[in-house]
Amino acid sequence: MRVSRLFTGEESTPPGLPNFDSTTVFVRAAASYLRGEAFPRLGMIHPKLIPLAKRVNTLPRDARTTIYTQGGANEGIDPDELGDIDVERFRRWVVDQYPKRGYPAVIVGSSNGAAVHLAALLGVPWLPQTFLLPVQRSMDADAIREDIRWGAEHAPPLLEANPDVSLHQMHDPNQDRLMVRKLAYFRVKSRTLGEAYEEFLETVLEPGGTVISLECGYEWPAIDVGERHSFQLGGLGGLSPEEYYEGGERVADFLERQGADRPEWDVPEPNGTLPESEWGFEPALREDVERVADERGYEIRRLAFDDPRDLSPFVADRYRERYADRDRSVDRLLVQSFALVEPWWTIRTGSVPYWAAFNTRPDVEFLESYLEDARPYDEIRTTLFSHGVESAGLASIDDWRGALSNARDRHGFVGVDTDEYPYDVETHVRYHADLPDDIEARHPHPPSMAFERFESIAADVANEYAIEWEER
Repeated sequence: MRVSRLFTGEESTPPGLPNFDSTTVFVRAAASYLRGEAFPRLGMIHPKLIPLAKRVNTLPRDARTTIYTQGGANEGIDPDELGDIDVERFRRWVVDQYPKRGYPAVIVGSSNGAAVHLAALLGVPWLPQTFLLPVQRSMDADAIREDIRWGAEHAPPLLEANPDVSLHQMHDPNQDRLMVRKLAYFRVKSRTLGEAYEEFLETVLEPGGTVISLECGYEWPAIDVGERHSFQLGGLGGLSPEEYYEGGERVADFLERQGADRPEWDVPEPNGTLPESEWGFEPALREDVERVADERGYEIRRLAFDDPRDLSPFVADRYRERYADRDRSVDRLLVQSFALVEPWWTIRTGSVPYWAAFNTRPDVEFLESYLEDARPYDEIRTTLFSHGVESAGLASIDDWRGALSNARDRHGFVGVDTDEYPYDVETHVRYHADLPDDIEARHPHPPSMAFERFESIAADVANEYAIEWEER
């Protein structure tokens, strides 16, 4: 899943790195907080374009989906330029976002929205392993075998130019249906820290500082395409891997609604499982982290979990404890959907952050499971990412209302046009504009939690959550 650049033509990232991928947005959000800044409009939409952006929902739905699709296509690169892509420039862009000062720790690894809030809590940077490289091409959304052949033909120059990455080509004809018609999704995972990350650690990590290896063990069936190149059909969301590869009633119903001429997708049998393209952790990076730590005397801690959403309860409860320590209310929960993350206003309003990976039924179920185990909240609100398609497994507005109704007092949506979801393109602007109006409470931003304090808590409570905290 990714967010297209809908309203701005600015190109502030290196060639090949899209502005609105989850990784790019998460880096900007984490860095904005460390600079003491709010994070409006996904970090990119120019303020002068806000009035226009707030009127997009007045267009017919077909027009909105066309804008969404074309905006994404505009961020893709020409396939003939793949050999010119330097992933090291992506990593250099990441470290350039952060203030250059001393940090007790740095988080390195999996992309994860809850990790953005963890980084804000600790006052430390987060350095991602995974980057999306969207490549322009036109293709039927259901032409799976054709996309595999296309990737095999065009990927070699990219891999030859970047020997320290693995390529996880992903094609999701369900949730990313609008985009895969115009773009190939090439996600690259760093197998080494690279020069930029190594230099950053040496520059900013305090003596005896800690590298937190953030490792999401989420896997997905994949097809071996070539050396360091795999193909993944589908991804984390409303359908299971088996439904993508083998079909089923929900797939058949979805394809019928889309006017497709098939009841299931025609795809080769997977060779095995690999780290999921967007969220999974490639273990080769840990080996390089350990090498650098040994050479430079860094401490290493491993924070691991199986599902991207497993980190959210752990982070939410750390915020609750932090607020309680400072005699603040601990009864306001703000659920933040996919890329709609805002650490600065979360803390400013005294809200406990809970990250929902997307807008599907499993995301609702994860939230409900957390609320069942947590002490009740007085207020629960959520942003809700719209991706412009009624995908199989999508959670309805009523599904989300049911989860939010666990609040003892007030509950509702932030920046969501419930009548237009999941075609609510305006939410990419409105989520941030509405947040301070919907939540009137204001609190000063507290000092960062001491890393030693956090480490002690993590070691004590890890077995209460679906996470591992390990000293290496």
